[in-house]
Amino acid sequence: MQGTTDGFSYGLITPVAAFLMACLGGALGLRCAIRSLHTAERGRKAGWLALAAIAIGSGVWTMHFIAMMGFAVAETPLTYDPATTFASLALSIVMVGLGIFIVGYRGTTTMALVTGGTVTGLGIASMHYLGMAGIRLQGGIEYDTLTVGGSVVIAVVAATTALWAAASVHSLLMSLAASLAMGVAVTGMHYTGMAAVHVHLRLPDGSAGEAEAGEPAAALLGPMLVGPGVFLLLAAVVVIFDPLMVMGGQEGGAPLPPGRAGRRGRERALPGVPAQRVRPEPTYGETAEETVSRRSGAAGGGGSRGVHDW
Repeated sequence: MQGTTDGFSYGLITPVAAFLMACLGGALGLRCAIRSLHTAERGRKAGWLALAAIAIGSGVWTMHFIAMMGFAVAETPLTYDPATTFASLALSIVMVGLGIFIVGYRGTTTMALVTGGTVTGLGIASMHYLGMAGIRLQGGIEYDTLTVGGSVVIAVVAATTALWAAASVHSLLMSLAASLAMGVAVTGMHYTGMAAVHVHLRLPDGSAGEAEAGEPAAALLGPMLVGPGVFLLLAAVVVIFDPLMVMGGQEGGAPLPPGRAGRRGRERALPGVPAQRVRPEPTYGETAEETVSRRSGAAGGGGSRGVHDW
């Protein structure tokens, strides 16, 4: 028996809320990834990249289950297996983290983007279908193969674009635009995957038994709201205490943009060392004043300088 599915049982509330959560996680994740580019210390760079992975992975996972709040089958109640549900969260964070770290340390080379985007996209798609595997109902779920393939392609393209934006787009407005595009793509991937769903019900004549034990969808709403709360708190803390996230400044020792690298490169010889004027070394038998005069004349500067000018 074919089940009657409805992905919008609460109207536009769940898709809009899901989209906003995807954008929020994407925006915070992209800003954290951009912040890592301004950090020279390897430990702090890894920390920012890990934070970006958690933000994007949690945002995608939260988007999925908020959207699933609107999914219903008319003929049977739905419950969720908690272990499978939260395993999908771990999978999302780990796979997104792999892609983020690949691009974070290898840059936006073609190989890094293709590898990182593929890993991240497959991770997002795997999170979706693992979360679907946690549904318990009086029947089974089957998928249209072609539509599933389309959802995976959308996930890979969205992930690759997001990773490119994380490493290439540095302004606040552009990163916000990228997060909106990512929210559209990830939410579109979810509903494309849901369009592939076909529910086959077991007849209630005793041959199939009752639905397996699990948690009602509403019981997962509380844990899901923790994620957006953490995102908002974390975003507020970062913006307040780390203005480089918004203003796009540079930490000491971090790589500089091409327009500034040449000027700063002449002022300091080593990364992280304050710029200093090098005092010329006297040759054998020369006084300091003679050395200053000789070096100034060689540079075309004309007159000599006193030793205390150095």
